[in-house]
Amino acid sequence: MKEIDDVALHRFAVLGPLVSRTHLERGELKQLIRQIASREHNIPGVEFNHRRIAEKTIEAWFYAWRKGGIDALSPQVRADCRQSKLPTDVQTFILTAKKEKPKRSLNQLLLLLEASGLIVKGAASRSSVHRLLKNNNLSRPTGAPSQPEEFRRFEAQYAGDIWYGDVMHGPSVPINGKVQKAYLVSLMDDASRLLTHSAFCPGEKALDIEGVLKQAILRRGLPIKLIVDNGAAYRAKTLQSVCARLGIHLIFCRPYAPEGKGKLERWHRTVRDQFISELDPTRIQDLADLNARLWAWIEEIYHKRHHSSLDSMTPLQRYQQDLPRIRTLGHRAAQLDDLFYHRIKRKVRKDGTVNYDNNCFEVPYEFSGKNIQLVVDPHTKQVIEVEDELGNGLGKATPIDVIANVNRRRRKPNNETVDAVVSKPEGPNLVEIAHEKHYSDNKPVAPSITIK
Repeated sequence: MKEIDDVALHRFAVLGPLVSRTHLERGELKQLIRQIASREHNIPGVEFNHRRIAEKTIEAWFYAWRKGGIDALSPQVRADCRQSKLPTDVQTFILTAKKEKPKRSLNQLLLLLEASGLIVKGAASRSSVHRLLKNNNLSRPTGAPSQPEEFRRFEAQYAGDIWYGDVMHGPSVPINGKVQKAYLVSLMDDASRLLTHSAFCPGEKALDIEGVLKQAILRRGLPIKLIVDNGAAYRAKTLQSVCARLGIHLIFCRPYAPEGKGKLERWHRTVRDQFISELDPTRIQDLADLNARLWAWIEEIYHKRHHSSLDSMTPLQRYQQDLPRIRTLGHRAAQLDDLFYHRIKRKVRKDGTVNYDNNCFEVPYEFSGKNIQLVVDPHTKQVIEVEDELGNGLGKATPIDVIANVNRRRRKPNNETVDAVVSKPEGPNLVEIAHEKHYSDNKPVAPSITIK
């Protein structure tokens, strides 16, 4: 049996006093219609209810019901529904142009029509073109493909296979004597939902992300893949170099596609709802205070809360289940600091010095005029050592001491070099050749003097 349309049921209910009568006296129909029209009705699908219905509308519904029953009260589909009134050649042109380049907007399609001479300017409206595209399943937002992108839920099989990284804007706290916004940098394991490390940082730069990554690796081992945002901080050469040295496959999400980081987005919402909302601002003196409370909350509450998506296990239990499979640093643990150092290229001045962070350093003098690399701890701004362009160690970079250099013994050329400089050259010399020739072949004759 065919299901009765909701709109038809509503209209039938409105006509109740009319359809329940078997006989109507003269003039009674209009009187009843007027009474029904004076009331307010809840109309299905209408945002603002308690609307009144016109008498002519109620009368049309009544005669339709009397002629065709309740089915006649259903909304009638127009005969020309889903049929475009644009000329056939114009329709073909629009559909072909849209299929050829799905990113073409309505305005672009109209401009193409006008430029091709198929229509005059203003002859076709945006709505008519939109209806045509919609009826042919080609209508999408500007710049979107004609077919929707397919998204499917996935989860790493083992802990340590995939980590996610992202940044969330946090509360304002005193940082270096000023109240400013803190940024929550988080790295999450996909399979277990465990936070390998999370910390509030003064910014969302590559240096902040590298600091969190280093702590995560020290505590939770090495991931196989690290999926991060497509921002400039994640694209930094320093972060890519660190991941390359550690054998981590760094993957960038497609811009404007937050669906790929749904678990981290859920983590951010949990932080806002359960951590930030509970903070007592009077107890937060600086960034260290904020992080101390964050880490306590993560370890004591978040990591010990049972997740339905983890078969009622806690993130810590799920992570520990795969501990034998986690990649460890092994012998590279002693070199971890070096792997996170930055290499900064500098050209050595003629006095054997280079500058870094407004400080002047002396390097081995034989590299004057050459390019070197300063190995720098980016967090402490400390210059560790000097390398050549190939990465070979050249020794320490010493902060310059201009006072001590007054009495510093300088290296001088040895005696052999001095003798070589002052000894008579053995090769031909153009000046000497010209001098000898001029005064030997053209000797001046002394003028004779006659004395009377």
